Amino acid sequence: MRRRHVVLRAAVSIGLLAGLAWWLDLGTVVSRLAQMRFGWVLLAVAISVVQVAVLAWRWRFTAGCLGVDLSYTAAWREYYLSIFLNQVMPGGVVGDVSRAWRQARVQTRQREPAGPAVRAVIFERLSAQAVMTAVALVSLLALPVIVNRGSRLVLFGAGAVAVVIVIAMVVWMRRQSSAQSLVGQVLADLDAAHLSGPVFAAQLVSAAIVVGTYLATYLTAARAVGMDTPLPVLLPLVAPVLMSMLIPVTVAGWGLREGAAAVLWGAVGLTAADGVLVSVTYGLLVLIGSLPGALFLMRPGTTTRPAV
Repeated sequence: MRRRHVVLRAAVSIGLLAGLAWWLDLGTVVSRLAQMRFGWVLLAVAISVVQVAVLAWRWRFTAGCLGVDLSYTAAWREYYLSIFLNQVMPGGVVGDVSRAWRQARVQTRQREPAGPAVRAVIFERLSAQAVMTAVALVSLLALPVIVNRGSRLVLFGAGAVAVVIVIAMVVWMRRQSSAQSLVGQVLADLDAAHLSGPVFAAQLVSAAIVVGTYLATYLTAARAVGMDTPLPVLLPLVAPVLMSMLIPVTVAGWGLREGAAAVLWGAVGLTAADGVLVSVTYGLLVLIGSLPGALFLMRPGTTTRPAV
């Protein structure tokens, strides 16, 4: 069954990309990719270094809030490996599952409960996803799409209502569940890792930096292939495109991301081929930035070790 899922997700990516190649002028896209500006590629790699540094710090910080010892070096190494696996394996979460499992094994060997180590991975991803979702919702209002403003307000309102419902459910569950229950423990850990005092500020700032690196990488991809679209026009397109990658039916978002870009670029009066070109470039730049993880994958006996 697992092998079938891998094949299906790879097929979805290939099918979507093939459909876009049939629809668009593939030769033009390839020729512009071949002329990618090296300086912008180096900038994207530099951004990825900053991104992983902040991601590793955030994971270690979140783990520490839950009583899990994790050295920064181990977090940095494991995060690079995680990002690389997410780029080359279907679904986009294999790397996160891997580092959660590996850290849980460390806790088990030390006769510590594995649950907090797993939840640390889930919770540290939560903050950036929440910020990215908020940015995407705001971006939808800023998009000069060829529909009336009322439609955008309805879409934004639907997203806001969904967020309110989730928050209300969390609050209700906190009140209904006992401190000894699993749900109560999860919510207590969520409070410790995200919602209490200075912790919330640290999570919010680090998440904003991480989201900023995603947006900056996408904008860098646009400049790398010579696109001179003004930033006020280009920036609102980025977060909605990147959010499409969360749908776990492809390999690293390939195909879905390009399809979303083609639709959005066309909706604001730009060329759909440019949207696909930038998204392909973004995917390549992210893959290049993740390559240190391949070195850690090939390293024999790589394990996550707790702080000494």
